[in-house]
Amino acid sequence: MKKNLFNVLTAWAFLCPSIVLGQTYFAAYPSLTPDAQEIVFTYDGDIWKVPSKGGQASRLTAMQGDEINPKVSPDGKWLAFSSSQFSNNDIYIVPMAGGDIKQLTFNDGTDEVDNWSWDSKTIYFTSSRYNSFSSYKVGINGGTAVRLFDNYFNTTHHVAEAPNGELFFNDTWESRNFANRKHYKGAYNPDIQSYNPKTKSYKQYTDYIGKDFWTTIDQKGVIYFVSDEGNEEYNLYTFANGKKTALTKFESSVKRPFVAANGSLIVFEKDYQLWTYDVATKKSQKVNINTSRNQILSKEQEYDVKAAISSFDVSTDGKKLAFISRGEIFVSDADGKFIRKISNSGERALELKWLADNKTILFNQTFNGYQNWYTLVGDGKSVAKQLTKDKRNNGNITFNKSKTLAVYLSGRNELRLLDLKTLESKVIVNDEFWAIQNSTPSFSPNDQYVLFTAFRNFEQDILVHDIKSNKTINLTNTGVTEAGPIWSPDGKYIYFTSDRINPSYPTGMQNAHVYRMALNHYDSPFRSDKFDDLFKEDKPGEPKEVKPVIPEKKTADTAKKKVAVKPTPKPPVVITINTQKILDRIELVSPSSGVQYLSAVFAKGEKTYIFYQSNHEGAGATYRTTLEPFENNKTEKVGDGGFEIIEVNAKFYALNRGVFNKYNIDANKMDKVDLAYKFNRNLNAEFNQMFYETWVGLDENFYDEQFHGVDWEKMKTRYSAYLPYLNSRADLRVLLNDMLGELNSSHMGFNSFGAEERKNYTAVTNETGIIFDSENPYKVARLAAKSNAALTGDKILKDDLLTAVNGIKVDENLDRDYYFTKPSLDREMTLTFKRKGKEVNVNVHPQSSGALKTNLYDEWIAKNKENVAQWGKDRIAYSYMKNMGGGELERFLLDMVEQENNKDAIILDLRYNTGGNVHDAVLKFLSQRPYLQWKYRGGKMAPQSNFGPAVKPIVLLINEQSLSDAEMTAAGFKHLKLGKIIGTETYRWIIFTSAKGLVDGSSYRLPSWGCYTMDGKNIEKEGVTPDIFVKNTFLDRLSDKDPQLERAVAEIMKDLK
Repeated sequence: MKKNLFNVLTAWAFLCPSIVLGQTYFAAYPSLTPDAQEIVFTYDGDIWKVPSKGGQASRLTAMQGDEINPKVSPDGKWLAFSSSQFSNNDIYIVPMAGGDIKQLTFNDGTDEVDNWSWDSKTIYFTSSRYNSFSSYKVGINGGTAVRLFDNYFNTTHHVAEAPNGELFFNDTWESRNFANRKHYKGAYNPDIQSYNPKTKSYKQYTDYIGKDFWTTIDQKGVIYFVSDEGNEEYNLYTFANGKKTALTKFESSVKRPFVAANGSLIVFEKDYQLWTYDVATKKSQKVNINTSRNQILSKEQEYDVKAAISSFDVSTDGKKLAFISRGEIFVSDADGKFIRKISNSGERALELKWLADNKTILFNQTFNGYQNWYTLVGDGKSVAKQLTKDKRNNGNITFNKSKTLAVYLSGRNELRLLDLKTLESKVIVNDEFWAIQNSTPSFSPNDQYVLFTAFRNFEQDILVHDIKSNKTINLTNTGVTEAGPIWSPDGKYIYFTSDRINPSYPTGMQNAHVYRMALNHYDSPFRSDKFDDLFKEDKPGEPKEVKPVIPEKKTADTAKKKVAVKPTPKPPVVITINTQKILDRIELVSPSSGVQYLSAVFAKGEKTYIFYQSNHEGAGATYRTTLEPFENNKTEKVGDGGFEIIEVNAKFYALNRGVFNKYNIDANKMDKVDLAYKFNRNLNAEFNQMFYETWVGLDENFYDEQFHGVDWEKMKTRYSAYLPYLNSRADLRVLLNDMLGELNSSHMGFNSFGAEERKNYTAVTNETGIIFDSENPYKVARLAAKSNAALTGDKILKDDLLTAVNGIKVDENLDRDYYFTKPSLDREMTLTFKRKGKEVNVNVHPQSSGALKTNLYDEWIAKNKENVAQWGKDRIAYSYMKNMGGGELERFLLDMVEQENNKDAIILDLRYNTGGNVHDAVLKFLSQRPYLQWKYRGGKMAPQSNFGPAVKPIVLLINEQSLSDAEMTAAGFKHLKLGKIIGTETYRWIIFTSAKGLVDGSSYRLPSWGCYTMDGKNIEKEGVTPDIFVKNTFLDRLSDKDPQLERAVAEIMKDLK
């Protein structure tokens, strides 16, 4: 694909007004021209150049999508870069003197430029096309890219060619995926390594336990890179007489250094600006850059409340609806005809309630990132009044029925009671509530108690707190979770959700249902009593029903008046809590099949309605079960998805998928209220709010109170200073991920994608499973096992030459992927091959590139299994788990079913395992041992239980990339002494985590639950060490050797002698 650079820039200049800035922030990916006279860099999604001493920058590209990694060829003629104009990054080149932009790669994987060859004919890049990522090269004239280093798990990147032909590289996640993670020390640290393809010589230049990466080399072969060895910050280093030597000692990190070919100058990122290091003077200086900036974040963006409501409430008088959309508060009539936006703070409101006066709204909203309470008059004509300034999140609020009291959770450990007249609160319970994944507290029907849950050993118990006596009772205390409790309107029962026989953590409630717990012994009503009531007469002195008195007709005016008569008040609900054998009074309410989660309980007349989400009929939906004396329980569907249902003066309202509904509980009918109202919101303010809310989320929930030794408050100050300079959502991602990276924590990240980033074009590569020859990219080398191409049988043969795709003749000088990459997957493709002078047409069903990666991964596993069978003389069961998810657990159990009972030993391979949460199930299986025997008459003795792996030799294989739940499994395996662990130390990447959403749908991860050995060692900081250390090296993988697996088999065979 070609595009004229001049035409693109001319169009951009007319369409995009800009403002000149004195200083440029969030300039990134810098490189230098060979003579060090100019810097080429990325800014605002495009590529720019500027004199290396600073000054006015000029824009070089203005393509759709973002351009990154610009690199000028050593001869100064070409600029190579990556662009995401078709959703994924591809490689492009353009003449430095101006001209057409040419697309070189077309695969739907992520292709990111690394460096040039010194002859300026080849571009090295990193791509995710056939595994997580690896190194490739492509010529400037195009053609099909060639992988540099084989093996599925050779994850090389940051390739830099030395003048002698050495290819320098890194090969860990810590240098590519998580370069922003500071202070990491562990087995998966990046080192400076090289391999010379001509001499087959491999060298490792550094062995520091921290991070050495981002190599750049000048034309004399002088090597520069970054390391955090000196002061825990990334600084610039070189090798002086073969010794690792620091060149800078900055207190804030440098990023992505690049040395000019002539070796005189190095450019790098620091504090979101560009800096240079003069090699001769050994001095660094900031490059002052003026750029044309298209300020879009300060422009108002238009949104609509339609199907975008996140919280709502209806006033007691039934006239007014208050709701939240994208963090803003709106008020309308109950029919949604007249809407007004009454907030405009740029903050995020999350929950709201009408007060008893039907005029005032109580809501929580972020303040410096923390959720605090405010009030605001619903007409929107006054300013909100802030009630709290807590440095803890306040939320999960519930009012009592009379709207005189409210109860809510504050932070991780406080249950607070709020007086709705004075608007003052007090702490009534301190306990382990958690600031995430908790249940909302509520009141008993008579306001005597507060009902809530607290955590015991990671599981929620149901507790009640007597407001008057200030005493708390734990009603369940079971060791499994009882969540989301709701008191029945008659005060006799508490409804809740539970998987009553399995803990909910860490897998969640796998078999959850809705139950009710009787607070005392209650008998069912008798039919005979109902019959006798038919003949019951009122006794003297009993209050009779008060009927309206109709006034006498006197005038036309008085005839219109009605006498308001108050109905006889219901007697207060009396609650009796009998804790003796209370668990025996729990009964199932929801269906026994599927999974259910309680959402609401209401009563009308003698009917009680229990609402819950369920999948017992397939797809998830909301159902209700109706309980009524003398009638069978009735379960019926309410609607698809989840519903939040509230009752206001015997009328019911619901929120479903962002849409407000009126609900007829008698007819079980939802009437959608069409709410539509457009409003504006500023992304600058929104990004600021998201920044602080994210910081607070970690401040309140990060598992380590000491924040891994980091001054977290200081980090907020440091990184918030750059908020005024954000140009785009991409900049926000960089800023927040850098701040999160300061914590040296696994399972961390900020994810965001906005409508303004949507691409007009997408590209999907139609893979087939054909593996082509690396030297001749159109010649078939083999078919990936289990791929779609393999399903064709012998229709495609080795050495077949591809000549056409869907009838289009191929040009062998073009990238082969050009013919296979389209807007979507084809249903089928016709491939034409040349075979022994004849053309052969073969129809193939395309598959995704992800499916091909799976095929290649599975080939590696299959080969391991074959090797174990061969080396172990068919006596060893082998099972490999890619991750610790449910699917891989099933695969492991199937492996054991197929192999364990007829093998003498087991190898469980958790190398490269990416984690999950099934460690307990795996360890329980491996811990089984026979405890008796049984047999049928005349038959053979058989063990019970059927599987007894614990009495056999077991080897667990781990390596530096075994992470998360794989580390939990390894630690448990070691403590339980189930066998030998062979390999390397694990990644040190294990904190159980969740995620929290932000106002625009973005999210950030919350590593909130630390994992420790029985003697208190933090696995995140120390990992799991093997009993026998064996390392598979880069050369081992390159030559397809596996010393770790060989040693595992050897150890088992030694034990079996």
